[in-house]
Amino acid sequence: MKPMLDQGSLVAAIKRCTRVGDLKAIQAHMVRANLTQDTFLTSKLIESSAVTLSGHVAYAHRIFSCTHHPNLFMWNTIIRGYSISDSPITAIALYRDMFLCGISPNSYTFGFVLKACCKLLRLCEGQELHSQIVKVGLDFETPLVNGLIKLYAACGCMDYACVMFDEMPEPDSASWSTMVSGYAQNGQAVEALKLFREMQAENVSSDAFTLASVVGVCGDLGALDLGKWVHSYMDKEGVKIDVVLGTALVGMYSKCGSLDNALKVFQGMAERDVTAWSTMIAGYAIHGHGEKALQLFDAMKRSKTIPNCVTFTSVLSACSHSGLVEKGHQIFETMWTEYKITPQIKHYGCMVDLFCRAGMVGHAHKFIQTMPIEPNVVLWRTLLGACKTHGYKDLGEHISRKILKLDPSSPENYVLVSNVYASLGRWSSVCQVRSLMKDKAPKKQHGWSSIEINFMVHKFIMGDESHPEREKIYGMLHQMARKLKQVGHVNSTVDVLHDIDEEEKEYALGLHSERLAIAYGLLHTPNGSPIRIVKNLRVCRDCHEVIKLISEVYNREIIVRDRVRFHHFRERGCSCNDYW
Repeated sequence: MKPMLDQGSLVAAIKRCTRVGDLKAIQAHMVRANLTQDTFLTSKLIESSAVTLSGHVAYAHRIFSCTHHPNLFMWNTIIRGYSISDSPITAIALYRDMFLCGISPNSYTFGFVLKACCKLLRLCEGQELHSQIVKVGLDFETPLVNGLIKLYAACGCMDYACVMFDEMPEPDSASWSTMVSGYAQNGQAVEALKLFREMQAENVSSDAFTLASVVGVCGDLGALDLGKWVHSYMDKEGVKIDVVLGTALVGMYSKCGSLDNALKVFQGMAERDVTAWSTMIAGYAIHGHGEKALQLFDAMKRSKTIPNCVTFTSVLSACSHSGLVEKGHQIFETMWTEYKITPQIKHYGCMVDLFCRAGMVGHAHKFIQTMPIEPNVVLWRTLLGACKTHGYKDLGEHISRKILKLDPSSPENYVLVSNVYASLGRWSSVCQVRSLMKDKAPKKQHGWSSIEINFMVHKFIMGDESHPEREKIYGMLHQMARKLKQVGHVNSTVDVLHDIDEEEKEYALGLHSERLAIAYGLLHTPNGSPIRIVKNLRVCRDCHEVIKLISEVYNREIIVRDRVRFHHFRERGCSCNDYW
């Protein structure tokens, strides 16, 4: 018969365990030795199974439940285990049970429960927790404040997060990083970059997560110079470019219109997962390089990396923007036949877009009607746009009614439908649709365009007069208009649906946000250098033609990223071949 081990030997044995089976053997020994109520041993057993060996929190919970009077450390340990598990809701429930048992929480308890609230986006429970933290006087502890900032940021309450950050006497690097990442996650890109600059001015170090967030923001804004600076900062500080940071850089360079840099980072990555491959393929797709995207897709498969849903979205999008109908259809079929991936609505949307761009409107309509899942309004909008472009009047009118019935609250739908009626010369119908829009739909999203100059992002809306250099910008606009008329440009006012005369329509077109951004770029960038613009909506037909001419007249490459894709304008041509 083996001798019974003492407490110290059992603790050492628990620390050496690498499998849950080993812990169960030790627990059996404790039962035989009548040590199951040894608080110290039991707490170590719970800690090892709940935290050290992740994935076994349920076993830890069973041990915890059999303990007669669990102490605070045990409560904290089991709550912590659930907070990092796939069932964080149990951490919140255990916290409430803890109160009922008369156990007072400490700062560790609050930190673990905050993590659970953050994972679940439970704002109400988080606010209750905030009140309790203040009540017990722990609201000055930096880790807890950081946890609250992270919670409010995750739940979209950046105003609350900002107040807490501003009130901290000495925010640490985690505080700064959480705020920067929070702004980035909530789409407040300008605020994220501003705070990141302040962070650098204060000599606060940045972790990989923060840098990835900032790189992502640079990509969203098209801030290439700042993105390059962040990349060089990583190199200078010796930050390891792992698969997450590498993928973020590939995405940033792609979104900023610098595919060469994106490819350089991608090729230099020591490790590439499916997200990295998909991001590079997506970069080729939005720039209209369909063949290169397909070549990379083939290379991905040769590397034994299995494509996922995101990969196929990128590949099908590449086929769509490059008119590769047959290849796109073949790839769509392989999703299920080769990879057992059930196509989602976004994949069907890519196929509809593929057919529509190729002028196969009837084929696209049949495809939608025979889909095994219910088509959404986005697919019908895509088809309606093709009907307008390719002259399918009756089908377009039928789809217009369907779209307004499916989603009567979207201003985008009313604008698209009224454009279709305008192209048919049905002005009474245009008036009816616009009247419905005023009654039923919220205000249409403002179009804006931005340009980065000297690490600052300047944003313009149509007819913007708020910029401090307004007079110079409008002077350049007038110069642009004169030069365009000299080379024979006549504005296309088809899509201007205001009740104004042709002269006013031409003036309205001349004040579109992308033209303001280009004018600012011409004023503040060296002759011959490229101008990079980001636009939140699809570039209109007239602006597309105008920018072609501007690129020739001013001898500039103008790169515009709109909602759909990139347009590289050079010498009166565009990389999209008028196919967008």
